[in-house]
Amino acid sequence: MIVLGLTGSIGMGKSTVAQMFRDEGVPVFDADACVHALQGPGGALVAAIESAFPGTTDSDGVNRAALGRAVLGDDSAMRRLEGIVHPAVQAARAAFLRDHADSPLVVVDVPLLFETGGDESVDKVLVVSADAAVQEARVLARPGMTPEKFAAILARQLPDAEKRARADHVIATDIPLAETKRAVRRLITCMRDSEGR
Repeated sequence: MIVLGLTGSIGMGKSTVAQMFRDEGVPVFDADACVHALQGPGGALVAAIESAFPGTTDSDGVNRAALGRAVLGDDSAMRRLEGIVHPAVQAARAAFLRDHADSPLVVVDVPLLFETGGDESVDKVLVVSADAAVQEARVLARPGMTPEKFAAILARQLPDAEKRARADHVIATDIPLAETKRAVRRLITCMRDSEGR
């Protein structure tokens, strides 16, 4: 099995590319979706997050806006949150890999792959990238996003140029979708061929 780490900064089109892998039959572990489940109604981390950050949860689980206000721009608070969330996500990813042990290729979609040292636990890294102006337009179009919040998120992420330099593969997402999809298919073929040799 080849474990391909998929990453990219906010607004770079990672979710779109992850779906392209799924459409081609490649199992994908989505760290963001895992976090949402862990923090959603009845989620395994809700009590621990409420204990660490009182007033950030309600009947729907973690109130992401309230939690964002509690941790964004506060390094020690962010580290405390990561100490709760990351081990749970790592355990879920390990279970995913066990469940798909017979697959020739799996993708783990992790936004902060380099930032958390996750690149050490995958075989290859794919970075999705787009022009900075395209990225900014995509992110600022999201509900509730502000330039300040965008800047705070970017400050916690490795610069795109550094991610691309460290990647084994880079796929552009500021080109027509059909071209991005062809690049994904080429990469899948290349990886399956290399595994078969």
